[in-house]
Amino acid sequence: MKVSDYIAHFIHKQGVEHVFELSGGMITHLLDSFFELKKIAIVTMHHEQAAAFAADAYGRSKGVPGVALATSGPGATNLLTGIGSCYFDSSPAVFITGQVNLNEQKGDRNIRQLGFQETDIVSMAKPITKKTYKVERASDIPQIFQEAFQIALSGRPGPVLIDIPMNIQRENISVNVEDISKVNKVFYIDKLVDEKILKNLAEDISSSKRPLLLAGRGVSAAEDKRAFINFIEKINVPVITSLLGLDCIPFNHPLRVGFIGSYGNRWANLSIGNADLIIVIGSRLDIRQTGADVKAFKSERKIYHIDCEASEINNRVQNCIPVLADVNQFLVQALKYYSGKFNFEDKTAWNKEIAQLRDKWKDTEELNDISGINPNKFVHLLSHKSKAHSYIADVGSHQMWVAQSLELTQGQTFNTSGGMGAMGFGLPAAIGTSIALKGSVVLISGDGGMQLNIQELQTIVRNKLPVKIIILNNKSLGMIRQFQDSYFDSKYQSTVWGYSAPDFEVVAKAYGINSTTISKEDEIQGALDLFWKDESAPFLLQVMIDPKANAYPKIAFGKPITEMEPFSKPSEMEGT
Repeated sequence: MKVSDYIAHFIHKQGVEHVFELSGGMITHLLDSFFELKKIAIVTMHHEQAAAFAADAYGRSKGVPGVALATSGPGATNLLTGIGSCYFDSSPAVFITGQVNLNEQKGDRNIRQLGFQETDIVSMAKPITKKTYKVERASDIPQIFQEAFQIALSGRPGPVLIDIPMNIQRENISVNVEDISKVNKVFYIDKLVDEKILKNLAEDISSSKRPLLLAGRGVSAAEDKRAFINFIEKINVPVITSLLGLDCIPFNHPLRVGFIGSYGNRWANLSIGNADLIIVIGSRLDIRQTGADVKAFKSERKIYHIDCEASEINNRVQNCIPVLADVNQFLVQALKYYSGKFNFEDKTAWNKEIAQLRDKWKDTEELNDISGINPNKFVHLLSHKSKAHSYIADVGSHQMWVAQSLELTQGQTFNTSGGMGAMGFGLPAAIGTSIALKGSVVLISGDGGMQLNIQELQTIVRNKLPVKIIILNNKSLGMIRQFQDSYFDSKYQSTVWGYSAPDFEVVAKAYGINSTTISKEDEIQGALDLFWKDESAPFLLQVMIDPKANAYPKIAFGKPITEMEPFSKPSEMEGT
């Protein structure tokens, strides 16, 4: 069997139903094999970065590694931002790059390049992958692909890259496709949590007056989110979430508090400042979650940090109680241990205090000084009307308004670029998510982010995808413009001055997508009715936002998480 044929069969056996790519000479054997197999749909994108983002979202949504292919040279290097996104946000993915023939590679010669488009993508990708493979023998292919898919899925998920020379792709190997089996996730931490830790945690929850649980991407990525809901309902602890943990608990759940961090809900950040015990599950406590003042975040309270990666525990925030465990395994074990042994009382006074903070600091009243449509109010109204399987946010001010105000229901998911923070993620990620979930998704993007991969509107049209697009258009790169207000005397170089955006309603229509634009609050309901008139068809709604609208609240950099702009001012300039 030809190597490329074997690869197509192997990927099919892993439950992968789609691969994302942009054609190039060094992957033509692979594309032909996928085509001939006729069991995997080939989704042709218009940029390799978009293919990588689509694979990222596909993997997050489907629970199997997303797969993206690119040719050598510029095709491979264009994947790198998407590979990094998978690495930082723990998305399972396998990236396959074509490479020039082995006899056209420079090897140890002191030259820059021998073969046309020859590029050492393995060395470039190594720092942002769990593993890279430079294939040199056709006979190694079965083992490499078995390992690659298992590594991508296991422990803390992430990307793997396999670089395959074209001459190896067309070689024949002796294999039997019937011997290919589906790769299963391996738990790197195979021992149970010490029951003494579980007992101590139960006692600390019971004795605390104001406990909180912080849920991160590790919870959202869990195979059984119901176990998390069962756990929090058992221990009766209110839940705050990171940006990537937003969808681990429904908006209307009585234990949900809100979104925390640099642009978190003000009441949620104040609640974390008042908490006397914090339980962190699947979150790395980065600066966007804790603020720069980590000593104030830790204070004198106990923090239990549950994570599958030892190096993430006691990294920035010191003196946490370490619990090295896979999220799923921890939740199942804790539920079993606590069943019939412990009764966790409802923290009535604490819940009332949180409710009072939420009522005092409404997200819809943070921007009372702007004209036109309030973005937080719009996101709430969008949520009420939405029939989407999933929401995707690009990167920028709109991303924070969405995180602050989106009302997710049970089963709805949320995706965005967290660690990489890559503008342009949204549109291709919406494509990958819609394909994975086989249903409608809502993308919320900004005018800046939309322009980075706007060409993928054609991918939506060609594949007849029910991707519903919201553009919150503030005619600027708003988050950086806000940064310039704080630190550069409102000199708006490259964010307002020297920047512009098209009329996205007209652009969408040029691609054959129905669209409309609104700029007043009394137009919202009618526009959303039109937005969902045909659930199976794409639609673009351009929402004009006051260019002066800031992403508030925002932690005053250098100060504790409870001190937020505009009422508190930064004590130092942001460095991250």
